Amino acid sequence: MRILLIEDDPETRDYVVEGLSGHGHDLAAEAEGRSGLLRAAGEAWDLLIVDRMLPGLDGLALVGTLRAGGVATPVLFLTAMGGIDDRVSGLNAGADDYLVKPFALAELAARVNALGRRPLRPAPETVLRVGDLELDLLARTVRRAGHKIELQPREFRLLEYLMRHAGQVVTRTMLLEQVWEFHFDPRTNIVEGHISRLRGKIDRPGGGELIHTVRGAGYCLRATG
Repeated sequence: MRILLIEDDPETRDYVVEGLSGHGHDLAAEAEGRSGLLRAAGEAWDLLIVDRMLPGLDGLALVGTLRAGGVATPVLFLTAMGGIDDRVSGLNAGADDYLVKPFALAELAARVNALGRRPLRPAPETVLRVGDLELDLLARTVRRAGHKIELQPREFRLLEYLMRHAGQVVTRTMLLEQVWEFHFDPRTNIVEGHISRLRGKIDRPGGGELIHTVRGAGYCLRATG
C-alpha cells in the first residue's frame, strides 16, 4: 500500500515509517498539517495515517477538508487523544479508524491491512444535474444550458434541496425545516416567494419549466421532455 503519514513527532514518524515499510508498505511522511493536506489531496494514496494534534492545521480540520473536497482515501487517526468524545469527533470528521498512542506496531499493521481490504467509499457527489440544469456544490455555481445563473445563498440552498429530491414532491413543511431550519410554521409566504424568484432565474425563456407546483401537495423539480 502507498501510505502518507502526517505526524509531527519525529520519533513516532520514524518508528511508523520504518515499521510499516518492513511490512511491505510504501511510506511517505509530512510533519505539518497544511503541507500534509496539500499532499494528501494532490497525490494518489491507498491510506492516510494522521495525527490529531498537528502544527499549522489540526488533523480534524485536515480530514474534514479532504472529505468536503471529495477525497475518499481511507484515513486512520493515530493520536494521543483517546477520550470517547475524541474518538467520536474523529470518526464523524470522516476517519475510517482510530488508534490511540501509545500503540503496538503489530496492531497498527493489522489495522492498516484491514483498511486495505475494505472497498473504497464512493466519492461524494459534488455536481447535481437535472436536465440541462447543473449545480456545482464545491464551486457554488449554477448553470443552465451552459449559462451561469447568479443565486443568493438561500436560493442556492433551496435549489440544492430540490435537485437532491428531483422527481419527488417536497412539501412546504419539508422546505421550511430543511432549507430554513424552521420547526414551526412562520405563517408567511417565505417559501412561495423564494420559489417564485428561483423560477424567474432558472426557467430561462424557451428552456422549459423545471420547478412544478403540485396543487395541494408542494413542489417538484423535474425536467420535461
